[in-house]
Amino acid sequence: MVWLVILAALLLMVSPVMWLKPSPRQRRIVPLRNAAAKAGVKVVLEKPPLHGTSTAMPGYRWSYPSDAPGPRFLLVRASEASDVLKPSVADWRWRIEPLRPLPGAANEPLEALLTRLPQDALVVESNEFAITLWWWESQTAERFLSYVKDFRQLRDALAGHADHRRAKPAFGQEISRD
Repeated sequence: MVWLVILAALLLMVSPVMWLKPSPRQRRIVPLRNAAAKAGVKVVLEKPPLHGTSTAMPGYRWSYPSDAPGPRFLLVRASEASDVLKPSVADWRWRIEPLRPLPGAANEPLEALLTRLPQDALVVESNEFAITLWWWESQTAERFLSYVKDFRQLRDALAGHADHRRAKPAFGQEISRD
């Protein structure tokens, strides 16, 4: 009987430690997010721009330079989008199309990304500040790093192609009269 009490006491002491042990998903995500941070990608947990989704989702964000804002558009995976939305490349649909056609240098990396992204990548969003990939982090760090070059190329091609001109120049810059 004494041994049973000792065993129960040991189990009570060890059980909280077992809860602190990371899950297999957590062990996979930590190297993924570390690799993303080293590659200059900001990881955010926010509500994605999907209808009917109220839970936070990981977003991997590549920022545009502050003096070269990007265009606004929103691409949604067809499985998450209405059939009414205009089709884009592969199984993606435009929820918000860019006001002006994207530059030619941006079309190739965008198409390459849209055809290669994993099935859990649900949204590619661009606004004047950044381009963001909303996904459920299904892949390893090595596989994710294969997308980084295309996202950088896309970001660099879209930088400076904002939908509207800035009302005021950045601090210390002259107003351009072109």
